[in-house]
Amino acid sequence: MNVLGIDIGGSALKGAPVNTLTGELLAERHRIATPDTLSPKEMAASVGELARHFRWRGPIGVGFPGVVHGTRILTAANLHKGFVGCDAGKLFAGATRCRVAVTNDAAAAAMAEMRFGAGEGFDGKVLILTLGTGVGSAVAFGGVVVPFELGHLPWKGKDAEKHVAASVREQKDLTWKEWGGRLHHYVAILERVIWPELIIVGGGVSSKHHKFFKYIKPRARLVPAEFFNEAGIVGAALAATAVHARKR
Repeated sequence: MNVLGIDIGGSALKGAPVNTLTGELLAERHRIATPDTLSPKEMAASVGELARHFRWRGPIGVGFPGVVHGTRILTAANLHKGFVGCDAGKLFAGATRCRVAVTNDAAAAAMAEMRFGAGEGFDGKVLILTLGTGVGSAVAFGGVVVPFELGHLPWKGKDAEKHVAASVREQKDLTWKEWGGRLHHYVAILERVIWPELIIVGGGVSSKHHKFFKYIKPRARLVPAEFFNEAGIVGAALAATAVHARKR
């Protein structure tokens, strides 16, 4: 099944058609920068623009950086607060005139990595972290992905992502060693609670894992995501396939 996967982030939305049987992108990824905080209406217009770029008329999967129940958004920590309570499925379907499924963005990335990437074939407990504007998280066991919000774990008086997100390293001009040290302490806390056997780190910064992995000393095996910044696109498409299959 071919599905248009869209990954909404704090600074851009990206998308591409995906072959959900192989995880392969069927066209070059298209990116629309969102340097300003977009309202739900403005974001819907950008989602519509992305769909039109590919002249898309089929099913669409959208990964959203927040808690998603069904197609309703419950949190939007790094986006416009107007998204809270919004039926994003209905909103984006109206902008694209296509069937739209919505899922948490980190869960989407985890689905891609567990199906086709670094977690393929692994049935043990896996912690997946995506490092970007914030910190996305999910846990997989037996190949089943469950979204979490571990980036909002209270730590040192703030949400943990305010200390360890990739955006924080850039904003505070931290060295790779300084940032890696923060990640080490954060991961140590998560390991005490979750006890993963494998930790997969994704997000665009994962392509530079050789610069900071050496400062993280987990008990579990630590590996970079194989899809890097495309995991959210592929996973959103996979999630849409699963949703549409249940509705048949």
